[in-house]
Amino acid sequence: MKPPLRAGFSASLQRELRHLRADRADLALVTVLPLLMLLAMAWLFSASVMRAVPIAVVDLDHSAESRLLTRMLDASPGVAVASQPPTLAQAQTQLRRLEVFAVVLVPRDATRQALRGGEGTVLAYYNASYLTTGQSAARDITDAVGAWNARLLTERIGLQVGPGKLRAAPIRVQSEILYNPARSYELFLLPLVFPAILSLALALAAASSVGREVRDGTLAAWLGDAPWAALAGKLLPYVLLFAVYGAAGVLYLAYLRGDGVAGSLLLLLLAQPLFYLACAAYAVLFVGVTRDMGTALSVVGLSLGTALAFSGATFPVIDAPLFTRIWNLLLPLTAYVKLQTQQQFVGAAGAVSLWPLATLALMILVAGGIGGWRLIATARALRPAASAQGASP
Repeated sequence: MKPPLRAGFSASLQRELRHLRADRADLALVTVLPLLMLLAMAWLFSASVMRAVPIAVVDLDHSAESRLLTRMLDASPGVAVASQPPTLAQAQTQLRRLEVFAVVLVPRDATRQALRGGEGTVLAYYNASYLTTGQSAARDITDAVGAWNARLLTERIGLQVGPGKLRAAPIRVQSEILYNPARSYELFLLPLVFPAILSLALALAAASSVGREVRDGTLAAWLGDAPWAALAGKLLPYVLLFAVYGAAGVLYLAYLRGDGVAGSLLLLLLAQPLFYLACAAYAVLFVGVTRDMGTALSVVGLSLGTALAFSGATFPVIDAPLFTRIWNLLLPLTAYVKLQTQQQFVGAAGAVSLWPLATLALMILVAGGIGGWRLIATARALRPAASAQGASP
């Protein structure tokens, strides 16, 4: 005879597997839908690097040097000179129409002043309401103007004053891009989008699975005499399935699209079941507290569905309002993204990532513990009512 814990775990697991085989909609939610979303995201960001962002060049200088700058800007891979309006006002109109995302203005006599030993100025304006696109254009404009400036210095000014009189700036900034030197949006966004999508789908599936027992009045019968084992058996297929999806996403980005794993692949793979179990624990918490399947699903959407925006990876939470910082710390995605960045891209020591792992484990214990306790208490309260109802004639 099986011990009660093992029997409760096995019975709950088999019960859930039978439900998935019988309910094609729930089965599609945890198989077809996540895979389709991952494939769609991988295809959308497969271009990796933003190319040919349209810009406008307003050349009021009309010199050979300013025309050279226009050609160098157009030759830059990140931007393309889409128009050359005669006035800044016309360029601003194009900017407002979203026909271009940045404007380069070469003022009148800018190169003449530079060739005379003065200081010329080239102005660049970019659309910060499209922050990523505008900043990408601004970086390539800066690079092109820097290359043009160096060429002007050596080929024109050096010939006029003599190479011996050319002096470099006494102090200059040399910046190096770390961990994503190609500035790939694929390697920036997909490591965030993949776990965000999967965690939401997993939490919805877990909340639906547990909430269904509350909705159908089978909570007490399902939990039985070994409630914690029954809860673990119900969640196991979802956690294992999504941990496999998460591991596949990590391996795809690391070895098919990236340069491998800079740190510990073992820690990254270990984080998968912990992360998705933490998300499932939150789903159990929401069902246990609300005791309503529909409400729990709504709370999952409002919390884990917005996790990407509050994780600190896309929008900064440094010096954010207190609520934002607390919300950031309460999200499983925050801890997972920190570990993923440390191990997949930065190559941090393994000991550094023990804290995010411990955070995920704590979330599992606290959220799962409170949610499970509330479900058990609800089941116990329902048993006397069911017994009394059954005893009445």
